[in-house]
Amino acid sequence: MLTLQFIPYSQISSLGPEERIKKILSLVKQEKIILLEGRLKQQEEADLIQKTMEDIDSKFTGIELSVIEPDEKDTSVYNRARKFLAKVLLGDRQGFTVVGPANIIKEIKKDPEKIQLLMKETKTGSKKKK
Repeated sequence: MLTLQFIPYSQISSLGPEERIKKILSLVKQEKIILLEGRLKQQEEADLIQKTMEDIDSKFTGIELSVIEPDEKDTSVYNRARKFLAKVLLGDRQGFTVVGPANIIKEIKKDPEKIQLLMKETKTGSKKKK
């Protein structure tokens, strides 16, 4: 069974970088696809990838990660300043992050209007006998 788990920003905002990474990795190792409100900081993304590489074994083959950000069409000085101030005060909540196990997710494609999450075919253990 495929499980998508949404994590609101409020659940991770009080966690430190290491705790955020541990939470995300523990859920992904349970073969859940995580939809995280906002995004991790660049260093946290790098640390998540590094920790993933350290944890790879026969059961855990890694992660697929993609950040989806809204298309910024309004570039007025007022709106840019407002968004910057909100980002500083509230954290980077623009868009969201998708993280999932590499043994389930084949590819994440994104464009301004949709996200395509391409899954790998799973092998079923039962075969019909003739």
